[in-house]
Amino acid sequence: MLTVRKSDERGHADHGWLDARHSFSFADYHDPDFMGYRSLRVLNEDRVAAGQGFGMHAHRNMEIVTIVLEGALEHKDSIGNGAQMVPGDVQRMTAGSGVRHSEFNPSSSDSLHLLQIWLHPEADGLPPSYEQIKIIEEEKRDRLRLIASRDGSDGSLTIHQDARLYLADLSPGTTVGHRLDPGRGGWLQVIAGSVTVEGTPVSAGDAVIIEDVEDITVATDEGSKILLFDLA
Repeated sequence: MLTVRKSDERGHADHGWLDARHSFSFADYHDPDFMGYRSLRVLNEDRVAAGQGFGMHAHRNMEIVTIVLEGALEHKDSIGNGAQMVPGDVQRMTAGSGVRHSEFNPSSSDSLHLLQIWLHPEADGLPPSYEQIKIIEEEKRDRLRLIASRDGSDGSLTIHQDARLYLADLSPGTTVGHRLDPGRGGWLQVIAGSVTVEGTPVSAGDAVIIEDVEDITVATDEGSKILLFDLA
């Protein structure tokens, strides 16, 4: 079964410096039908104005994956990490027993566009840790590139949950496929462009929830970007 979550059905918060779209209940946005999906708890699409950002704040017992789509992100945390991310960079932070971090747009002119993802970990109280990798364009061109997994396979981030996250940049006329093992579910987020998922059309900002379907086919007639979650 496929269920479409339309872009304009997401929660929306415009704080001036931050324009955020929430796929699931978050902050002041509450939807009892969308409190998360399996281990996926947060999927926020954020646009941060130049010179603005999130000051030091705390997290606990969450796997946080950040994907920069446009612009640059400056990260600092309480366990000694500091890094700048640009498109192609993907970051994982295990909040575990507790960590504080800040996220800032260092540009004086360009906005920052990112996806922030939270997944419930398999266990509470894990030691906080940080990891960042670069995904080059060729690795995700017209194929699903694994970016995060429990075992860190294929050069992916290592997350403490039975989940596999994939990114793909699809050229016009491209079709890609993925198999979900029995009992697993999928969440496919369209980042840009438009695709059909098993013949169901969806556009940028839309998502497709995939249940009781093993073989998924994603096709596009235009250049598109997608993010696929394969979840226990």
